[in-house]
Amino acid sequence: MNLLFIIIVAIIIAGFIFDKTLDFLNLKNLSPKLPEEAKGIYDEEKYRKSQEYYKVNHNFSMLTSTISLAAMLAMLFLNGFAYADSWVRKYTDNPILMALLFFGILGFASDLLGWPFSLYKIFVIEERFGFNKTTLKTFILDKLKGYLLALIIGGGLFALIIWIYQTTGIYFWLFAWALISFFMIFITMFYTTFLVPIFNKLTPLPEGELRTAIEAYCRKVGFKLNNLFVIDGSKRSAKANAYFSGLGAKKTIVLYDTLIEKHSTEELVAVLAHEVGHYKKKHTLIGTIQGVIQTGVMLFILSLFLGNPALANALGAESSSFHMDILVFGLLYSPLSEVIGIVSNIFSRKHEFEADAYAKETYSGQALGTALKKLSSDNLSNLKPHPAYVFVHYSHPTVLQRLKALE
Repeated sequence: MNLLFIIIVAIIIAGFIFDKTLDFLNLKNLSPKLPEEAKGIYDEEKYRKSQEYYKVNHNFSMLTSTISLAAMLAMLFLNGFAYADSWVRKYTDNPILMALLFFGILGFASDLLGWPFSLYKIFVIEERFGFNKTTLKTFILDKLKGYLLALIIGGGLFALIIWIYQTTGIYFWLFAWALISFFMIFITMFYTTFLVPIFNKLTPLPEGELRTAIEAYCRKVGFKLNNLFVIDGSKRSAKANAYFSGLGAKKTIVLYDTLIEKHSTEELVAVLAHEVGHYKKKHTLIGTIQGVIQTGVMLFILSLFLGNPALANALGAESSSFHMDILVFGLLYSPLSEVIGIVSNIFSRKHEFEADAYAKETYSGQALGTALKKLSSDNLSNLKPHPAYVFVHYSHPTVLQRLKALE
């Protein structure tokens, strides 16, 4: 058992303990009594239901994450990754095909083992609390579509990255950075156009009171809105949402049909004003730039590790390979990835406050506040998460923090 192996195991166990400690603090922070500041959002019965929903999901998460930890440790201590590496080498010595087979087999096996837990989450927990709208047919089709996308897009991109590594040497990280950055920008611009329709139906918001009110608001703030869609979120869940995507002329706002069903025109315009705020404050652009910079840093660090035989040897493999190096690097990089994620969440929460403020200044803070209350109640959100849990995991401020800022 070498030192690098011990470090990898220590990182995995430390990460698990860190996450479970935060989960424990979050659970203990639940208050059985309806908080004074939460009155007007939940009634006593709905609040009790939200607490129960959180506890059920917490217990389920504890079970699944513990099983995942046990499976990962078993793969490490029983040389499972080395066995998978030696198995793919029996069929090909092409580095690109070896890597695609290696990660394809591991990814498919991991997802297949997770099927029972996904089915339980959707068809038992979400069903019990009135959220599930997914049919078994939709679930299976989603999985098959996901596998196909992973094969075509993920496999194609990964194969190209390996080819770049083989042909560019020490400049690998620069060329790979350019490729991945282009892909990230492309997805940011065309995510709603190309990927979303594979899983959901998008329809332009029809003429009527809501569209008229939205168009009037957009003219008022000088926001050219070419793409305003309704998505059939009710196909899978009763939960409601809205989001902004795209850059420049490709900017798109999507409203869930479940959101439209449950909110007034004024509340919906306020939600849209929040999304417009993200565009006006350049949050999507800033997020894209942050992602590009983070990717560059990661690839540069990766370039310092690639080709070192100690990486593959740490997991029991006899020969160095791109796919084993990538796997070991991913495990070693996870603490830094966690820190980067925390910093990203800090910026994201700041952006949400700014978008809320923009909606208040240009439309109505009261209408947005009412919409946030309804969303929180309808989605059975946890009103009182522990501050440490929020700091690490939340990309949005809590609803009580947002309401306080709006007031």
